[in-house]
Amino acid sequence: MEEIIPISWENETLHILDQTKLPANEVVLKLTNYEEVIEAIQSLRVRGAPAIGVAAGYGMALAAKNIAGKPDFMNLFEQAAEEMIAARPTAVNLSWAVKQMVELCKKIDDLSTAAEVILEEAMNIHHRDEAINKQMGDIGKEVLADVSSVLTHCNTGALATSGYGTAFGVIRAGIESGMEFSVFNTETRPFYQGSRLTSWEFKKLGVDSTLVVDSAAGSLMSQGKIGCVVTGADRIAANGDSANKIGTYSLAVLAKENGLPFYIVAPTSTIDMSLESGLEIEIEYRDEQEITHHSGKIIAPEGITALNPSFDVTPARYITGIITEKAICRPPYTDSIAGIMRD
Repeated sequence: MEEIIPISWENETLHILDQTKLPANEVVLKLTNYEEVIEAIQSLRVRGAPAIGVAAGYGMALAAKNIAGKPDFMNLFEQAAEEMIAARPTAVNLSWAVKQMVELCKKIDDLSTAAEVILEEAMNIHHRDEAINKQMGDIGKEVLADVSSVLTHCNTGALATSGYGTAFGVIRAGIESGMEFSVFNTETRPFYQGSRLTSWEFKKLGVDSTLVVDSAAGSLMSQGKIGCVVTGADRIAANGDSANKIGTYSLAVLAKENGLPFYIVAPTSTIDMSLESGLEIEIEYRDEQEITHHSGKIIAPEGITALNPSFDVTPARYITGIITEKAICRPPYTDSIAGIMRD
C-alpha cells in the first residue's frame, strides 16, 4: 500500500497536500504564517476534523514564531487563536487544538521559549493523531468481521487526518487483517470529497472500491448490496448526536429502515461534552456557488436561491455504535460516552 502524507513539518514550514487540486494534481503547499493556515482551512485545501486540528496546531506554532519577542505577545497569540477558531465552526477538533495551545502558553513562565514549546505540542498532536487513528482501526475492524460489504461517506482517510483515517481507517484495518468485503463510497456532493478524494485514496492503497452517487444509497441497501455503513464525525455531543458531512443523516435513516448497522468513527477529541445534544451544534453554511456552479460553469438558473449546509446532525437513536480510540460506545450514549471521557 502506498502511504499518503497529507501534512508534514519541514524547515520551519507547514507542508499541506492541497486537496482542492486532487485527484488530477498532487500539489504541496508550503505555509509560513498562521494566516495562510486559516485560508487553507477555509478554502478546504485541508479538511477533515482531525486534519484541521493538526493544521491548526501548527498554525498556532507559526503564529508564536512570527510574534516572538513582541511585548504584547500573549494578546497577539490569543487574537490569532480567535481567528483560527473562526475559520470553520462545526469541527470541534480545530477549537480543541487551538484552546490547548492557548492554555499551554499561559503556563509558560518565559515567553521567549513559547514558540519552541508550542511547536513541540503541535508535533505531539500530529503524532498522537496518527497513533489514535490506528487504534480506532484496530478496535473498529471487529464490526466488519461478518459483513459482505460496507459503505462510507465523504472522506475520512489519510487526507482527513494525519495519515491513516477514521472510518476509512477502520475499513483499511479490516482489509489489512485479511477480511474480505466489498467497499462502496459515495461521491459526496457538492464538493465531491468521495469521488475526488476517497476514491483516490482507495486507488493509491490498492483497494477495489465502487463509487456511487449519493442518492443511490437507499436503493443499494434495499437490494442487499450494502451490509454496513461507517462514517466519520466532526463533532459529537454528550448524548451521542453526531455532526458529519451533509448526507450522513439520510444514510443513517436509510440504514435503520433497512435493518443495517450504522457506525460513527471519531477520536475522543471530537466529543464535545459541553453540548448536551446535537441541537446545540453550529452548522456551517458554505457559498451557494458550490452547488449552482461546477468547475467554474453555472449549472443552475441565474438568480435562484440555493442553500448549502456543509454538515447535518444524526440523532443518536440511529447510531449502532461510536468507535473511538478507547472503545466502541454503545447506547445509552450518555453513559458510555461519559465513561470513556472519564478514563
